[in-house]
Amino acid sequence: MSEETRTGAVSHLGGSTIGHRFGRAYDPQLPTLVLVNSFTTSVEQFRPQFNDAALASTANLVAMEPFGHGQTRATYQQFTYWDSAIANLQLLEELGISEAFVLGTSQGGWIATRMAMLAPTVVRGIIPLGTSMDFESPDSRGRGCWDGVAFCSPAIEALAAPVGEDWVIPADLVDAVLQEGLGPDVPADERDFWHAQYRNNYTGDDGRHRLRVSTINLRDRDGLHGRLDMVTCPVLWMHGTSDPVYSVANAQDGIARFTSAAHAELRVVDGGQHFLSASNPADVNAAAMEFINRWA
Repeated sequence: MSEETRTGAVSHLGGSTIGHRFGRAYDPQLPTLVLVNSFTTSVEQFRPQFNDAALASTANLVAMEPFGHGQTRATYQQFTYWDSAIANLQLLEELGISEAFVLGTSQGGWIATRMAMLAPTVVRGIIPLGTSMDFESPDSRGRGCWDGVAFCSPAIEALAAPVGEDWVIPADLVDAVLQEGLGPDVPADERDFWHAQYRNNYTGDDGRHRLRVSTINLRDRDGLHGRLDMVTCPVLWMHGTSDPVYSVANAQDGIARFTSAAHAELRVVDGGQHFLSASNPADVNAAAMEFINRWA
Protein backbone atom coordinates (compact mmCIF):
# COMPACT_ATOMS: atom_id res chain seq x y z
CA MET A 1 0.00 0.00 0.00
CA SER A 2 1.35 3.40 -0.92
CA GLU A 3 2.05 6.23 1.48
CA GLU A 4 -0.12 9.34 1.73
CA THR A 5 0.28 12.21 -0.72
CA ARG A 6 2.53 14.92 0.66
CA THR A 7 3.92 18.20 -0.64
CA GLY A 8 7.53 19.28 -1.05
CA ALA A 9 8.76 22.85 -1.36
CA VAL A 10 10.83 23.96 -4.38
CA SER A 11 11.95 27.40 -5.54
CA HIS A 12 10.47 27.37 -9.05
CA LEU A 13 7.65 29.77 -10.06
CA GLY A 14 8.17 32.06 -7.10
CA GLY A 15 8.10 29.16 -4.67
CA SER A 16 5.96 26.05 -5.18
CA THR A 17 4.70 22.99 -3.33
CA ILE A 18 4.72 19.80 -5.39
CA GLY A 19 2.23 17.06 -4.61
CA HIS A 20 3.91 13.67 -4.58
CA ARG A 21 3.48 10.19 -3.20
CA PHE A 22 5.94 7.38 -2.53
CA GLY A 23 4.91 3.80 -3.06
CA ARG A 24 6.61 2.87 0.22
CA ALA A 25 9.36 4.24 2.45
CA TYR A 26 12.35 5.33 0.35
CA ASP A 27 15.15 2.77 0.08
CA PRO A 28 18.47 4.34 -1.03
CA GLN A 29 19.69 0.93 -2.21
CA LEU A 30 17.07 0.82 -4.97
CA PRO A 31 16.85 2.86 -8.18
CA THR A 32 13.99 5.36 -8.34
CA LEU A 33 11.13 5.53 -10.83
CA VAL A 34 9.30 8.87 -11.04
CA LEU A 35 5.68 8.60 -12.22
CA VAL A 36 4.06 11.61 -13.92
CA ASN A 37 0.28 11.59 -14.36
CA SER A 38 -1.88 12.56 -17.31
CA PHE A 39 -4.16 15.54 -17.95
CA THR A 40 -6.28 16.57 -14.91
CA THR A 41 -5.60 13.34 -12.99
CA SER A 42 -3.43 12.96 -9.88
CA VAL A 43 -1.06 10.53 -8.17
CA GLU A 44 -4.11 8.27 -7.83
CA GLN A 45 -3.64 7.31 -11.47
CA PHE A 46 -0.73 5.11 -10.38
CA ARG A 47 -2.60 2.95 -7.86
CA PRO A 48 -1.92 -0.15 -10.03
CA GLN A 49 1.80 0.58 -9.87
CA PHE A 50 1.83 1.28 -6.12
CA ASN A 51 -0.02 -1.99 -5.52
CA ASP A 52 2.44 -4.13 -7.51
CA ALA A 53 4.80 -5.72 -4.98
CA ALA A 54 7.27 -6.84 -7.65
CA LEU A 55 7.59 -3.35 -9.11
CA ALA A 56 7.89 -1.82 -5.64
CA SER A 57 10.76 -4.20 -4.84
CA THR A 58 12.53 -3.22 -8.08
CA ALA A 59 12.49 0.56 -7.60
CA ASN A 60 11.37 3.35 -5.33
CA LEU A 61 8.13 4.66 -6.84
CA VAL A 62 7.40 8.36 -6.45
CA ALA A 63 4.52 9.95 -8.33
CA MET A 64 4.74 13.72 -8.91
CA GLU A 65 1.78 15.94 -9.82
CA PRO A 66 2.38 18.59 -12.52
CA PHE A 67 1.39 22.22 -12.02
CA GLY A 68 -2.38 22.56 -12.21
CA HIS A 69 -2.92 19.05 -10.85
CA GLY A 70 -3.63 17.42 -7.50
CA GLN A 71 -1.94 19.14 -4.58
CA THR A 72 0.72 20.99 -6.58
CA ARG A 73 0.56 24.78 -6.19
CA ALA A 74 2.73 27.74 -7.27
CA THR A 75 3.06 31.37 -6.25
CA TYR A 76 2.95 32.42 -9.92
CA GLN A 77 -0.35 31.81 -11.66
CA GLN A 78 0.96 30.77 -15.09
CA PHE A 79 2.82 27.55 -15.84
CA THR A 80 3.82 25.25 -18.69
CA TYR A 81 5.10 21.70 -19.07
CA TRP A 82 8.67 22.98 -18.90
CA ASP A 83 7.86 24.38 -15.46
CA SER A 84 6.62 20.98 -14.29
CA ALA A 85 9.77 19.32 -15.60
CA ILE A 86 11.97 21.82 -13.74
CA ALA A 87 9.96 21.50 -10.52
CA ASN A 88 10.14 17.70 -10.63
CA LEU A 89 13.91 17.87 -10.95
CA GLN A 90 14.08 20.33 -8.06
CA LEU A 91 11.92 18.02 -5.96
CA LEU A 92 14.26 15.11 -6.66
CA GLU A 93 17.11 17.26 -5.39
CA GLU A 94 15.14 18.22 -2.28
CA LEU A 95 14.41 14.54 -1.65
CA GLY A 96 18.11 13.70 -1.91
CA ILE A 97 17.65 11.56 -5.04
CA SER A 98 20.52 12.12 -7.45
CA GLU A 99 19.22 10.10 -10.39
CA ALA A 100 15.98 8.46 -11.51
CA PHE A 101 14.05 6.87 -14.32
CA VAL A 102 10.87 8.69 -15.36
CA LEU A 103 7.61 7.13 -16.56
CA GLY A 104 4.92 9.47 -17.84
CA THR A 105 1.39 8.86 -19.12
CA SER A 106 0.15 11.11 -21.96
CA GLN A 107 1.21 14.64 -20.88
CA GLY A 108 3.50 12.90 -18.39
CA GLY A 109 5.40 11.50 -21.38
CA TRP A 110 6.40 14.89 -22.67
CA ILE A 111 7.18 16.09 -19.13
CA ALA A 112 9.45 13.06 -18.74
CA THR A 113 11.14 13.89 -22.04
CA ARG A 114 11.67 17.50 -20.98
CA MET A 115 13.23 16.27 -17.73
CA ALA A 116 15.66 14.13 -19.75
CA MET A 117 16.60 17.12 -21.92
CA LEU A 118 17.09 19.45 -18.96
CA ALA A 119 19.06 17.06 -16.74
CA PRO A 120 20.71 14.26 -18.72
CA THR A 121 22.96 13.35 -15.79
CA VAL A 122 19.93 12.90 -13.51
CA VAL A 123 17.46 11.08 -15.77
CA ARG A 124 18.71 7.55 -16.48
CA GLY A 125 15.90 6.60 -18.85
CA ILE A 126 12.34 7.49 -19.78
CA ILE A 127 9.18 5.43 -20.37
CA PRO A 128 6.58 7.54 -22.24
CA LEU A 129 3.12 5.95 -22.38
CA GLY A 130 0.29 6.82 -24.79
CA THR A 131 1.85 10.12 -25.71
CA SER A 132 3.00 12.32 -28.59
CA MET A 133 6.13 14.39 -29.05
CA ASP A 134 4.39 16.67 -31.56
CA PHE A 135 2.25 19.71 -30.82
CA GLU A 136 -1.46 19.45 -31.74
CA SER A 137 -0.51 19.80 -35.39
CA PRO A 138 -2.24 19.05 -38.68
CA ASP A 139 0.50 16.46 -39.32
CA SER A 140 -0.42 14.76 -36.06
CA ARG A 141 -4.07 14.57 -37.11
CA GLY A 142 -2.92 13.26 -40.47
CA ARG A 143 -1.28 10.36 -38.63
CA GLY A 144 -4.62 9.45 -37.08
CA CYS A 145 -4.49 11.40 -33.82
CA TRP A 146 -7.42 13.25 -32.25
CA ASP A 147 -8.27 16.90 -32.80
CA GLY A 148 -6.98 18.28 -29.51
CA VAL A 149 -7.86 21.83 -30.47
CA ALA A 150 -11.52 20.90 -30.93
CA PHE A 151 -11.53 18.92 -27.66
CA CYS A 152 -9.93 21.64 -25.53
CA SER A 153 -11.24 24.91 -26.96
CA PRO A 154 -14.86 24.68 -25.68
CA ALA A 155 -13.64 24.02 -22.13
CA ILE A 156 -11.13 26.89 -22.31
CA GLU A 157 -13.89 29.25 -23.36
CA ALA A 158 -16.35 27.93 -20.77
CA LEU A 159 -13.79 28.34 -17.97
CA ALA A 160 -12.84 31.94 -18.84
CA ALA A 161 -14.99 33.81 -16.31
CA PRO A 162 -14.33 33.85 -12.53
CA VAL A 163 -16.64 31.67 -10.42
CA GLY A 164 -17.72 31.44 -6.80
CA GLU A 165 -16.16 29.20 -4.19
CA ASP A 166 -19.03 26.72 -4.51
CA TRP A 167 -18.02 25.89 -8.11
CA VAL A 168 -16.91 22.33 -8.95
CA ILE A 169 -15.68 20.87 -12.21
CA PRO A 170 -18.56 19.95 -14.56
CA ALA A 171 -19.33 16.22 -14.58
CA ASP A 172 -19.49 16.10 -18.38
CA LEU A 173 -15.89 17.30 -18.64
CA VAL A 174 -14.75 14.56 -16.26
CA ASP A 175 -16.65 11.95 -18.28
CA ALA A 176 -15.09 13.24 -21.51
CA VAL A 177 -11.57 12.86 -20.07
CA LEU A 178 -12.33 9.38 -18.70
CA GLN A 179 -13.72 8.23 -22.04
CA GLU A 180 -10.65 9.46 -23.93
CA GLY A 181 -8.33 7.95 -21.32
CA LEU A 182 -9.97 4.65 -20.40
CA GLY A 183 -12.34 3.96 -23.27
CA PRO A 184 -16.14 3.91 -23.55
CA ASP A 185 -16.73 1.26 -20.87
CA VAL A 186 -15.32 2.76 -17.67
CA PRO A 187 -16.44 0.60 -14.70
CA ALA A 188 -18.96 2.37 -12.46
CA ASP A 189 -16.75 2.20 -9.37
CA GLU A 190 -13.79 3.67 -11.25
CA ARG A 191 -15.96 6.43 -12.68
CA ASP A 192 -17.32 7.25 -9.22
CA PHE A 193 -13.80 7.26 -7.77
CA TRP A 194 -12.55 9.76 -10.33
CA HIS A 195 -15.59 12.00 -10.10
CA ALA A 196 -14.90 12.33 -6.36
CA GLN A 197 -11.22 13.04 -7.02
CA TYR A 198 -12.00 15.71 -9.61
CA ARG A 199 -14.56 17.40 -7.35
CA ASN A 200 -11.91 17.53 -4.63
CA ASN A 201 -9.10 18.77 -6.90
CA TYR A 202 -10.99 21.35 -8.97
CA THR A 203 -13.19 23.55 -6.78
CA GLY A 204 -13.71 27.30 -6.46
CA ASP A 205 -12.07 29.94 -8.60
CA ASP A 206 -8.56 28.63 -7.97
CA GLY A 207 -9.65 25.22 -9.25
CA ARG A 208 -11.26 26.80 -12.31
CA HIS A 209 -8.08 28.73 -13.08
CA ARG A 210 -5.77 25.73 -12.67
CA LEU A 211 -8.06 23.62 -14.83
CA ARG A 212 -8.20 26.29 -17.54
CA VAL A 213 -4.44 26.81 -17.70
CA SER A 214 -3.90 23.03 -17.76
CA THR A 215 -6.29 22.80 -20.72
CA ILE A 216 -4.57 25.70 -22.50
CA ASN A 217 -1.24 23.92 -21.98
CA LEU A 218 -2.60 20.77 -23.58
CA ARG A 219 -4.00 22.60 -26.60
CA ASP A 220 -1.22 25.15 -27.16
CA ARG A 221 1.93 23.31 -26.07
CA ASP A 222 5.16 23.45 -28.04
CA GLY A 223 6.21 20.33 -29.90
CA LEU A 224 9.46 18.52 -29.17
CA HIS A 225 10.37 17.12 -32.58
CA GLY A 226 13.25 19.53 -33.10
CA ARG A 227 14.75 18.69 -29.69
CA LEU A 228 14.43 14.90 -29.55
CA ASP A 229 17.94 14.32 -30.90
CA MET A 230 19.18 15.93 -27.67
CA VAL A 231 17.82 13.06 -25.55
CA THR A 232 20.69 10.69 -24.84
CA CYS A 233 19.21 8.31 -22.24
CA PRO A 234 17.40 5.06 -23.16
CA VAL A 235 13.75 5.43 -24.23
CA LEU A 236 11.00 2.82 -24.01
CA TRP A 237 7.78 4.16 -25.57
CA MET A 238 4.67 2.05 -24.96
CA HIS A 239 1.48 2.65 -26.91
CA GLY A 240 -1.91 0.95 -26.96
CA THR A 241 -3.67 -0.07 -30.16
CA SER A 242 -7.00 1.22 -28.76
CA ASP A 243 -5.67 4.66 -27.85
CA PRO A 244 -8.22 7.15 -29.28
CA VAL A 245 -6.03 10.20 -28.68
CA TYR A 246 -2.64 9.44 -30.22
CA SER A 247 -2.12 6.75 -32.83
CA VAL A 248 0.43 3.97 -33.13
CA ALA A 249 1.53 5.56 -36.43
CA ASN A 250 2.28 8.77 -34.54
CA ALA A 251 4.26 6.82 -31.95
CA GLN A 252 6.25 5.15 -34.73
CA ASP A 253 7.06 8.57 -36.16
CA GLY A 254 8.01 9.90 -32.72
CA ILE A 255 10.30 7.10 -31.56
CA ALA A 256 12.30 7.33 -34.79
CA ARG A 257 13.26 10.90 -33.85
CA PHE A 258 15.23 9.86 -30.73
CA THR A 259 18.33 9.52 -32.89
CA SER A 260 20.87 10.14 -30.10
CA ALA A 261 19.28 7.95 -27.42
CA ALA A 262 21.32 5.08 -26.01
CA HIS A 263 18.38 2.88 -26.97
CA ALA A 264 14.98 3.76 -28.45
CA GLU A 265 12.20 1.19 -28.60
CA LEU A 266 8.46 1.32 -29.29
CA ARG A 267 6.41 -1.44 -27.68
CA VAL A 268 2.82 -1.70 -28.92
CA VAL A 269 0.25 -3.06 -26.44
CA ASP A 270 -2.69 -4.83 -28.03
CA GLY A 271 -5.96 -3.33 -26.80
CA GLY A 272 -4.23 -0.74 -24.65
CA GLN A 273 -6.06 2.52 -23.94
CA HIS A 274 -4.70 6.07 -23.74
CA PHE A 275 -4.14 5.93 -19.95
CA LEU A 276 -2.02 2.84 -20.52
CA SER A 277 -0.63 2.57 -16.98
CA ALA A 278 -4.23 2.25 -15.75
CA SER A 279 -5.74 0.16 -18.56
CA ASN A 280 -2.84 -2.31 -18.91
CA PRO A 281 -0.85 -2.20 -15.67
CA ALA A 282 0.52 -5.74 -15.99
CA ASP A 283 2.13 -4.92 -19.35
CA VAL A 284 3.45 -1.56 -18.18
CA ASN A 285 4.75 -2.78 -14.83
CA ALA A 286 6.57 -5.77 -16.32
CA ALA A 287 8.15 -3.60 -19.02
CA ALA A 288 9.20 -0.97 -16.47
CA MET A 289 10.91 -3.61 -14.32
CA GLU A 290 12.72 -5.01 -17.35
CA PHE A 291 13.81 -1.51 -18.43
CA ILE A 292 15.07 -0.51 -14.99
CA ASN A 293 16.94 -3.79 -14.48
CA ARG A 294 18.61 -3.36 -17.85
CA TRP A 295 19.66 0.27 -17.48
CA ALA A 296 20.11 0.86 -13.74
